[in-house]
Amino acid sequence: MAKLRQLVAGNWKMNGTAASLAEIDALKAGIAGATADVAICPPATLIAQAAARAAGSALMIGGQDCHPKANGAHTGDIAAEMIADAGGKLVIVGHSERRADHKEPNELVRAKAEAGWRAGLLVVLCIGETEAERKAGETNAVLSKQLAGSVPEGATAANTVIAYEPVWAIGTGLTASNDDIAAAHAHIRARLAERFGDGAKAVRILYGGSVKPSNAGEILKLDDVDGALVGGASLKAADFLAIVAAAK
Repeated sequence: MAKLRQLVAGNWKMNGTAASLAEIDALKAGIAGATADVAICPPATLIAQAAARAAGSALMIGGQDCHPKANGAHTGDIAAEMIADAGGKLVIVGHSERRADHKEPNELVRAKAEAGWRAGLLVVLCIGETEAERKAGETNAVLSKQLAGSVPEGATAANTVIAYEPVWAIGTGLTASNDDIAAAHAHIRARLAERFGDGAKAVRILYGGSVKPSNAGEILKLDDVDGALVGGASLKAADFLAIVAAAK
């Protein structure tokens, strides 16, 4: 099967102030002619400014999380509609740091995905196993359960991207082997096909887990790897652009 157009998305996490917008300027200039779709998800405080800086380019700006509701008494939360109003085009839901630090279950991730759709955002939905689960041989079972519980009915290539992030490889410098990545992505594709039929062939599956310029080329060439969700290496435009350049 021909490669899908890849997506390289950067997640700045809880990093960045107004001074960091210079990286957006550099990315805007650097992605001209890129063969992949490119996105940055800065902290919520920077979404509007980043979107304004990225205007007129192919660089998409998104949010790192959203609340299931469109509005209400939810102090400190951000609605998907607010992200869209600020100029965001996508939102990450179900990141392992949200699942672990905030105890977010699959049902909540599912509701957040539906909220993203409601606001017209592309949803990047994250799944992945812990080190203990992998050592116990439970990787496929965990991925299947997270897909079943987190991905709403109606998921399509137009509204959803799946990001496979082995929890033990996020921010640790460790990366799953190419064989492990390929096997996990093939399993995810098969489970999506069971639910969504032929349409699953067009749903992009990203790999995330200490992706950096030195390993991006090999990872992005693997079957069923349709891009990358990048953490630390997205904070500097030069590093992130090197990963974008490796995408096809």
